[in-house]
Amino acid sequence: MSIDFNKAVGIHGEALQLRAERTKILASNIANASTPGYQARDIDFASRLQAAAAGDEAGGLALDSNEPQYRVPYAAAQDGNTVEIGVEQAAFSQNALDFQTSLSFANLELKALARAINGQ
Repeated sequence: MSIDFNKAVGIHGEALQLRAERTKILASNIANASTPGYQARDIDFASRLQAAAAGDEAGGLALDSNEPQYRVPYAAAQDGNTVEIGVEQAAFSQNALDFQTSLSFANLELKALARAINGQ
């Protein structure tokens, strides 16, 4: 009998994948903070994770051409750049903390599975 690790860690594995993708997008925003005309982007994590939890294959975690969405700036820059470094840094930090939380939950699930396999 084989173990399906995707089922073993539940939604946490999918959350980790989505958080990693969001980290790349936010890092790109920060890296392009001084690029004229660059449009800050982000993904709607909650709706993507909800679609994955509902088992929606079409709306799963794979990013399609419509993702990520452009972020609306609080204050527009004259050069057309919509990156607001404080907003991006805060989103990046929060995403990193959320990634660590998801990783901790996945780790707990795997430890529980290991205890069950060992008969403890």
